[in-house]
Amino acid sequence: MSNIPVVLVVPYPAQGHVNPLMILSQKLVENGCRVVFVNTEFDHKRVVSSFGEQQQHSTNQAMKLVSVPDGLGADDDRNDLSKLCDGLQNSMPKALEKLIEDMHLKGDNRISFVVADLCMAWALDVGSKFGIKGAIVWPASAAIFALLWSLPSLIHGGIIDSEDRYNQSR
Repeated sequence: MSNIPVVLVVPYPAQGHVNPLMILSQKLVENGCRVVFVNTEFDHKRVVSSFGEQQQHSTNQAMKLVSVPDGLGADDDRNDLSKLCDGLQNSMPKALEKLIEDMHLKGDNRISFVVADLCMAWALDVGSKFGIKGAIVWPASAAIFALLWSLPSLIHGGIIDSEDRYNQSR
């Protein structure tokens, strides 16, 4: 058994989420970790094809790209965020749990830590079933995160109403 940490990285399946987490994963590899990067099957094909032939045939085992189903059918519209989020929530937690179980049974890539996109925070719950700690990453700007985090307070304080209208009297 190796003492090299194995980090499971779970991005939300959208380019603005996958790319920053892929960069983070590459930095983790540069700093001595192994990474298991989990995409949906749909995005996995796109990521693998973007790497080209040299990456697909590389002997570097520091980063392993894997895929799990997103819960949608082949003809479903993955731009329909409501449908995509429902599909992800209904299928990915069980698929991720099975992936971790299978990896742990093989013993070669025992997961040490989970890094999940904020939109995939449920992945930390899956990891905790195996005693694996984790962290949440927000790949967008800090300003957007602060705004989203503050919305309930802004509504409660009457600054905006629940229909996102600004109260000009304040």
